[in-house]
Amino acid sequence: MAYKVITNCPVCSKTLKITKLQCSHCHTTIENEFEFSKLASLTKDQLHFVEVFLTCRGSIKEVEKEMGISYPTVRGKLNDIISALGYVQKKKNEVDEKKVVAMLENGEITPEEAIKLLKDE
Repeated sequence: MAYKVITNCPVCSKTLKITKLQCSHCHTTIENEFEFSKLASLTKDQLHFVEVFLTCRGSIKEVEKEMGISYPTVRGKLNDIISALGYVQKKKNEVDEKKVVAMLENGEITPEEAIKLLKDE
């Protein structure tokens, strides 16, 4: 019987390392230091949500129907999973400073417009 791989130490909660792999057919064993995929750190519920999201081909409306949850709940679960995978989310109003500077240098916007964009007005 195979168990789900745990990613954190049950004693100190630090990240575990995979150091041994074995073929269940021929029993070949490989020892080294291997990495977990980012998905391995997700909870059972988060993985279930990812599976539903993928089978619905990313359609939030379909996920709502399939799971019987609201749009804000779907978005919240997506945001939680994105954070759990280690990705930083930009806030809606967060401005890309390099893009603003490039637009200013190309004469696409005035210095006053650039200041407004950078101050998020």
